[in-house]
Amino acid sequence: MRAIEITHPGPADVLQACERPLPVLKPGEVLIRVIAAGVNRPDVFQRLGQYPVPPGASDLPGLEVAGEIVDGELGDSGFARGDLVCALVQGGGYAEYCAAPLAQCLPVPEGLSPLEAASLPETFFTVWSNVFQRAGLKDDETLLVQGGSSGIGVTAIQLARALGHRVFATAGSREKCEACEALGAERAINYKDEDFTAVVKELTGGKGVDVVLDMVGGDYVAREIACLADDGRIVVIALLGGAKAEVDLGQVLRRRLTLTGSTLRPRPVAFKARVAAELRAQVWPLFAAGKIKPVIHRVFPLEQAAAAHALMESSAHVGKIMLSVAEA
Repeated sequence: MRAIEITHPGPADVLQACERPLPVLKPGEVLIRVIAAGVNRPDVFQRLGQYPVPPGASDLPGLEVAGEIVDGELGDSGFARGDLVCALVQGGGYAEYCAAPLAQCLPVPEGLSPLEAASLPETFFTVWSNVFQRAGLKDDETLLVQGGSSGIGVTAIQLARALGHRVFATAGSREKCEACEALGAERAINYKDEDFTAVVKELTGGKGVDVVLDMVGGDYVAREIACLADDGRIVVIALLGGAKAEVDLGQVLRRRLTLTGSTLRPRPVAFKARVAAELRAQVWPLFAAGKIKPVIHRVFPLEQAAAAHALMESSAHVGKIMLSVAEA
């Protein structure tokens, strides 16, 4: 099969086309003929040598795909060979065929193409497991999304808004802020010329937000604590601003704050299966209802994966960057 491999850690051009044997299926896996694959920030970190591949996973990049089930034991899953699905995987998405745990496969949502469906798993699994499971966003609580124009950001904004929450976001330009607001953010804050802490406090009448989804870390954490409501929660999912932060533990104690975080890739199949089941029941119907939609910035052919990574690293995109692998 055609695939894109990381020849050695380095810049985008270390991504090179290659020929690989078809994946050998493990128990519980299915083989997917890939139609499209998503490009995500962890792919870039893996290419740079900063995100080790979990034991037993493919060394090929790519954490989400959509395509046709062509092999594997399907049991009583309700899927059949020939069905179109999207799937979260631990690696191997940049290829014509990819092995995926059956429990991490979801049907292509009603009304979406396989390309659009391939843009969903990594961000929706991440947002659901962190914002709604780990941070427990509920009832009439409010959410601040850092990096609102990213793939994760546009997912978090839409999903929280569709479920009835007030959402605020940060982004790095007027155009990106406008895009966030068009997707449902009540207010998008340009972090380059506005203090998000002050703006959030003003917008919430001094109370602060209940949950912050943080992809930055570093010195953002102290500022996020300052704009949290009592009993508020910060959930960290990436460290673009650095892995170290200075925290006022006095505020944590007095106001009962929670600082937590997670990474999705190394979590076991059983955990991801539970997330998949909740997404199918509670989120997938929102696509058919028109309450949320995929946001795709640009699509590259598989062979142009290096150009896709260069775009990702430029941060010039709003939403997802995709690779087209085959015809539907």
